[in-house]
Amino acid sequence: MPETAPEALTRELDRLLAVAQAEQRMPSVSACVFRDGAVIWESTLGLADVGGAAAATPEHQYRIGSITKTFTAVLVMQLVREGRVDLDAPMRTYLPEAPAGPTIRMALSHTTGVQREPPGEIWESMRPPTREELIAGLDGAELVLRPGERWHYSNLVFALLGEIVMRTGGAGYAEILRGRVLHPLGLERTSLEPAEPKATPYFVEPYADGVRIEADPAVTESTGAAGWLWSTARDLARWGMFLADGDDAVLPRAALDEMTRVQAMVDEERWSAGWGLGLALYRRGERVYAGHGGAMPGFLAGLCVQRVERTGAAVLTNTGAGAAPEALALDLAEAALEALPRRPDRWQPDGGAPPELAPLLGRWWTEGEEIVLSVRGGRFRAELVGAAPGSGVSWLEPDGPDRWRVVEGRERGELLRAVRDGAGAVTKLYLATYPLTREPATFG
Repeated sequence: MPETAPEALTRELDRLLAVAQAEQRMPSVSACVFRDGAVIWESTLGLADVGGAAAATPEHQYRIGSITKTFTAVLVMQLVREGRVDLDAPMRTYLPEAPAGPTIRMALSHTTGVQREPPGEIWESMRPPTREELIAGLDGAELVLRPGERWHYSNLVFALLGEIVMRTGGAGYAEILRGRVLHPLGLERTSLEPAEPKATPYFVEPYADGVRIEADPAVTESTGAAGWLWSTARDLARWGMFLADGDDAVLPRAALDEMTRVQAMVDEERWSAGWGLGLALYRRGERVYAGHGGAMPGFLAGLCVQRVERTGAAVLTNTGAGAAPEALALDLAEAALEALPRRPDRWQPDGGAPPELAPLLGRWWTEGEEIVLSVRGGRFRAELVGAAPGSGVSWLEPDGPDRWRVVEGRERGELLRAVRDGAGAVTKLYLATYPLTREPATFG
């Protein structure tokens, strides 16, 4: 794949960005599209500082708001892999002051039922609580829903996850984040405190084309884990690449696979948005993206990545309302995927099926349904013929003599067992205890 977008794709991405900047009245916008571990397109439009007539550049930092939560989630998952935190343990195990009931898994997936914001009117005072004030204020925090009942977004809960990270790690959030994530991944322009050049936050007047500078709330580590990071589109693109591929120095791909499994549906009627462990999940047609949006006074942000295709986009803007960077990031990524279809890997023959599998291959029947066993690319495969797309294939690995375990796909975790006659020939299989025979048969 090219390390820069083809000319036709570049024109389309430029057009999408220009239309969004104009129609959504963004003072400035900075965007990247990435593919296979490289940024293939980037662009900035507008003014990072209206008063000083300073044009936005790729080096300008913007606040990324709740995209910060994806960083906090990775820190928590590091502790899980190290055995220092249990996903299904109550939050109180690691933070005795936390509300009773919700688990770490619920916290990451926004299913705790805990109220959205820390007690008090911090979005009016613009003074977030200190760590001590945050914990003291938990006495007044409500469980607005039963734990696990449904998805309910909570900044307060992610602030508490940040507190758990700090208590478990024995250091401040910024120090832990730098040492465990930012430095290993080379995210040098991502930080809790801004570094020049940085964009000015604006409120764009709804009925005129004027702008007003928004308040700049102070950074505190109490709520820093929930939404206070600054970054650039380039750094967010690198972060998106990590979310696609993993990095053994930070978190391996298998852990990110776990983070992107659906834990809750956001829109329970349309099923177009869900939540994993700290990551939003967006459906566009047949594609599912992982990522997050972000909002802070004067800033909006969006990040998405289609992990299978290793393709995504990051968008940052310095307006706090009226823009839709999450949707724009998805539009940019979709345009790249449509313009750069994958060429399938070239098929080539191998040594064929191993002797222990050869007698099992071919058609089998259960409940009047056909299951085909085969070996593809050296892997043992079972396919339920006629199943809904994406739901019929199982991949199996050996689990003892004449036994194989489903490790991926349909019936994951279940056992396939072979039965042999006195001469050693396979006469029957059992999959999840259902009998499989070479010819269609009735039960019993």
